[in-house]
Amino acid sequence: MLEIEVNAERSYKVAIGAKWRDELNSITSNFQKVALIAPEFLVEHYQLSHENLFIVPDGESQKSYATIESIWEFLGERGIGRKDAIVGIGGGATTDLAGFAAATWLRGVEWFAFPTSLAAMVDASVGGKTGINTGSGKNLVGSFYSPSRVVIDREFLNSLSERDYAAGLAEVIKTGLISDGLILELLDSHPTVAQARTVEEELIARSVSVKARVVSADFTEGKLREILNFGHTFGHAVEKDSGYTLRHGEAVAVGLHFALLLSEELSSLDRAVVDRSVALLAGLGLPIHYEGDFDLFMRLMQGDKKSRSGKMRFIGIASIGEPVWYEEVNAEILQSVYERMRS
Repeated sequence: MLEIEVNAERSYKVAIGAKWRDELNSITSNFQKVALIAPEFLVEHYQLSHENLFIVPDGESQKSYATIESIWEFLGERGIGRKDAIVGIGGGATTDLAGFAAATWLRGVEWFAFPTSLAAMVDASVGGKTGINTGSGKNLVGSFYSPSRVVIDREFLNSLSERDYAAGLAEVIKTGLISDGLILELLDSHPTVAQARTVEEELIARSVSVKARVVSADFTEGKLREILNFGHTFGHAVEKDSGYTLRHGEAVAVGLHFALLLSEELSSLDRAVVDRSVALLAGLGLPIHYEGDFDLFMRLMQGDKKSRSGKMRFIGIASIGEPVWYEEVNAEILQSVYERMRS
């Protein structure tokens, strides 16, 4: 088992290769009460049973005010106190939700993340960002609140569909572009989902290491942590426009294509880097184009939590591992990049 340490408002470890059932038993024995939050599919697939089990809907729809309100009521009914704990088992939506529940219940109780999707393992569960969605956008209500431990058991990936696995690889490619070019080299030599699965432990470890370094240096997103949003400003707009029918990673893949072209336009990013990265995404079966109303995309991006006073901010790269901050981008440039992406 490999453990990677994250130093945020508290220090915790990401345990890669841990056995989730053993870890859950250990947590249950160390706290008087533990509330377990998990989506319906996982409860049925793994036959989860627990005296304080709260079942949430599958997918992004669980990150709603109605769900978090129901969880608060459940925690009160079950008498979850300050010295008890919450465990979130599921994809990124579930770990976001469980973390937010922990952050807001009694002004903060301990929580543990058990990510079950590749995207959650390399991104959502690490870093302490928690939250829910609103009608105005994704993750607009939330908090920075780190888990006490992140348990990554690759057993969960065995049943992950090719589509969901590929969606997670979009986040892996992102970390390669902003910080670790060896990730891209590894995927260059393992360019299909089936091949990537054979080196998933190294891909996960490298991606988590990137995020751990960034989060440890800038927990509350003062500036450095913003590099983790590479591809996400436009990606979030695409995700919302799709009605969340696209996986988060699929929307990020489109957003990466957009951010790469924007980087070529504003920072003279080598065209070979753009072509190589887009080829990797497409080779994994990820979408690299998305048709929609550009004016709507603009409004959605202006409402994104990364914007400032309605001014859209983006992360680009000047080269692999060299992020660039774009504080305000002209709308004409953004539309030009969008038209290029569509072609």
